[in-house]
Amino acid sequence: MNKYEKDQLLEQVMVEYGNELVRLAFTYVKNSETAKDMVQNAFIKCYENLDDFRFDASIKTWLYRITINQCKDYLKSWHHKKVQAKHFIQDTAQNILPSAEHKVLAKSEQQEMKDFIFALPANDREVLYLHYYQSLKLEDIAEMTGVGLNTVKTRLRRAKQKLKRKLEEAAVYG
Repeated sequence: MNKYEKDQLLEQVMVEYGNELVRLAFTYVKNSETAKDMVQNAFIKCYENLDDFRFDASIKTWLYRITINQCKDYLKSWHHKKVQAKHFIQDTAQNILPSAEHKVLAKSEQQEMKDFIFALPANDREVLYLHYYQSLKLEDIAEMTGVGLNTVKTRLRRAKQKLKRKLEEAAVYG
């Protein structure tokens, strides 16, 4: 593949999948700017490795896999842990005297649902997002995440059970 073809293909996949990949990355890193950085890095890796891509799978699946790996590597990094500690300290300080706007947002049902989903472990969040928000088939999720179909089914079932329990607890205590 020559440079022009690579440039054209990269531009096409950036337009076609960019927003989806940012949403996917956000489910991992929980920060929109960091999610955009993860996707940018994924596109760079895609471009660098296009000559090695055999087109055995779809390029979308390959991009999802690259993005997921980028996010997982980032979450393991020292930089992320340092940023998390900083945000925890800032959030704790803000929660002492929350603003009226913050109180309204915290009470909204949509925010509460996001909180419940983000409280789930990454593997559970991942399958929920890919299945319900990206409308992907379980087989595609298995291919993208690199785990078996039965593992995906188990994670999805477990994630739904955990989410149901959290919602029921919130209804009882809320």
